[in-house]
Amino acid sequence: MIKEILSVFQSNSLMERAFERSYEMLDITNEMFKESKKVLRESDSNEFTYNIGEQDVKVNKFQREVRKDVFNHLAMSGNEELSSGLVLASIVIDLERIGDFTKNIVEIALNHPQRLHAGEFEDELITLECAVEDSFGRTIYCFKNSDEKAAFNLLKEYKWISKSFDAKIESLMRGEDETLTSGSAVALAIYLRALKRIFAHLRNVTSSVVNPFHRIGFKPKKRKKKQD
Repeated sequence: MIKEILSVFQSNSLMERAFERSYEMLDITNEMFKESKKVLRESDSNEFTYNIGEQDVKVNKFQREVRKDVFNHLAMSGNEELSSGLVLASIVIDLERIGDFTKNIVEIALNHPQRLHAGEFEDELITLECAVEDSFGRTIYCFKNSDEKAAFNLLKEYKWISKSFDAKIESLMRGEDETLTSGSAVALAIYLRALKRIFAHLRNVTSSVVNPFHRIGFKPKKRKKKQD
């Protein structure tokens, strides 16, 4: 779908600016996520190298700008490009939500100043974190390059992640890992929930590359093979 939007809007200054802002939002939220994760999971200090709150304010500002540009463009162009405008407006909502869940990770780090360790499922958490980080980078590539094949492969590859997040959260609620303190267990549950939601919003953005507006967030339909 993104490729079609770009072909429609490539000569329109409002929509060109809207896309540039959405690209910036992706890059900013990616850096926010990496910084918050590093402080929470790799450091015994809760000191951040830059102000994530300020970056979140910038993301919120860009979201408003994109929505305003889309609205103004559609007001001038009529209903013919309504679906395309709705896709972009939907995507920036996902990006703004990623910023919010990143702030949740920051809050965990501030209240759990020691490095957060996942106890018996530390290795599994590292696998999940790597998958989310990989999804972030590949989503940025797919979106910026309108690469439908890469987006389809990404959506297919990580279908297993959401269930894995749920299994770990349920295990924490049942208290199955007795090596964890109550504080660490609570922090891990909130962290896993934030990771799951960040991953879900990334998939929404990825799905916009291959899906029409009404199917954003859902798995792509299998394409019918062309008959000779």
